[in-house]
Parts: sequence; structure tokens; C-alpha cells
Amino acid sequence: MTTATTRPRDAGNTRQAILDSAITAFTRHGYDGVGVREIAANAGVTAMLVNRYFGSKEGLFAEVVDVSFAQPTMVPRRSDHLAAETARALIGRTAPDADHLGPFELMLKSAANPRAAEIIRAGIEKHVGARFADALQGPYAQERAELGLALIAGVWLTRRIIGTRGLRDADPQTLRAHVTRMLEAITEPSA
Repeated sequence: MTTATTRPRDAGNTRQAILDSAITAFTRHGYDGVGVREIAANAGVTAMLVNRYFGSKEGLFAEVVDVSFAQPTMVPRRSDHLAAETARALIGRTAPDADHLGPFELMLKSAANPRAAEIIRAGIEKHVGARFADALQGPYAQERAELGLALIAGVWLTRRIIGTRGLRDADPQTLRAHVTRMLEAITEPSA
């Protein structure tokens, strides 16, 4: 028998409900700002079920990071125009009226916790960093990819979170052209 606060027994749906609740909670409040009981309550399950499916809050967070960073939201999987496509995505996703980007907010709000930062780093390296490095030709692909990610994070933080006028109010096409040139300096192999 189910009530309004409990979910019917279905392992796949229950696991997904917990994961969805955790993605929302960790993105809004960060790793230290939410507990397993709150995530469980919002999923309509008990904290014991969260631990059964994910082992611990840390295990749940690792799964949230893995799922959140797996999708190519900023850096395309493969492209002949990597710098231009990445710049287009970045400027579009950081526009004042754009939807939030969960993986960035998850990273920003959780990185103060050392263990959460390790999990985030592993997720970035596994997904976004690897995707970016795989798309690059020439030497030092890993270093260049991480420089590209640093540029993306810096523009995101300055334009969308802090909202400096120069980036927030810039003409999108002009800003995209500037960012494309900066990314080309990173993505083009050195002579």
C-alpha cells in the first residue's frame, strides 16, 4: 500500500526519483547544504533507501556529478569548428535570459568541500575534459583542454553569476567573436 509520501515499489523508478531529487538539491544548495533525509523526502522515500541504492551521500553525489557532466552542454563531442561551436554554446548559455546550467552551479556550490571537489574534478576529467582533449589535435592536448575549460568557467562566472556589465551587456555576436578567438588560440595546435 502506498501513501502520498511513499513511492510504489519499483527499483528503477525509485532510484531515478532519488537521483532526480539529489540533482535538484545539490545544484541548488551544494554538497554541504543538503542532507540525505531531505533528498529522500523530496523523492518520496526513506533515507535508508537512498543508502541502499547509492551507499552514502558521497556515493549519491558521485552519481549526480557523473550524470550531470556526461552530457555535452558546452563542448561538442566532435567538431571541425570546436572553438566557434564552444563559444556559441557558452555565450548562449550565459545570456541573461538563458536557463541555468546545472553542472556549473553544482560545481560552484559544492567545490568548497574538499571531498566534493575531488569528485567534481574526477567528473570533469572523465567527461568534459576528456571530450575537449579528444577533440584537440597536436601536442599538450590535456593542458590546452584544461585551459579551455578555465576560460569557459571564467566567462560563465563573470558573465552569469557575478554579472559584470562589460560581459553581461555585451553584444552577443561581438562577445562570441572574442571568445572564439581566445579559444582558437588554445585549440589550434602550436606550430
